[in-house]
Amino acid sequence: MRFDILTLFPETVIDSCNFSILKRAVSENFIEIHAINPRDFSADKHRKVDDTPYGGGAGMLLACQPYCDALNSVPKLENSKTIIMSPKGKIFNQLMAKNFAKLDQLIIISGHYEGFDERIIEISKAEEISIGDFVMTGGEFPALCIMDSITRLIKGVLGDDDSCEYDSHYDGLLEHPHYTKPREYMGCNVPDVLLSGNHEEIKKWRRLNQFIVTKQKRPDLFDKFLKSDLSEFDLKILKDNNLI
Repeated sequence: MRFDILTLFPETVIDSCNFSILKRAVSENFIEIHAINPRDFSADKHRKVDDTPYGGGAGMLLACQPYCDALNSVPKLENSKTIIMSPKGKIFNQLMAKNFAKLDQLIIISGHYEGFDERIIEISKAEEISIGDFVMTGGEFPALCIMDSITRLIKGVLGDDDSCEYDSHYDGLLEHPHYTKPREYMGCNVPDVLLSGNHEEIKKWRRLNQFIVTKQKRPDLFDKFLKSDLSEFDLKILKDNNLI
């Protein structure tokens, strides 16, 4: 999969991809990452990319010309999508990550300063995406969050393709508790079922605890999950434990 990031600080993106899963995904050719700096396309001799807003107001707005020209420079693959990081956008979630992971290319426009000239969004036809109801200085770190969440869903990136199935939010639920050695620590013990070697019982315990943790910590997600198409396996666990 190819990621093209429009950013005024390409080193932020490239340097952050030199660690952990993203680094491995790049080195093993699961993904390509290209950072495009709109300053390189500015018609201004000082490589200026922003200007004051019409109508007055605080801050500077990113201008159409350098961003649109930078976007036009990106070679478009057939199965491609363009998004723009914006506090006005849809909140990014795991379902979006799954859908984006099916693409051949994701182009991400990340901004800075007060925001974009609205015509950048209109001309690019980019979908506005937000990572939450808070404000950040720029779109580079939100873009990296999205890239990371998508990359780990690409087949082969994690090595064990089943390793992400019990992640929080993978299927709308939070993750079950995890334990490692030692068996006892400061009076706290690992649940016996995890030491039993009975894989079917372990599977049931993990699923049950996904339900319990989600109901306690994110009742909104739990209620939403109950309205989905539940499997017989899930229904039995929920009913046997008086969760529905």
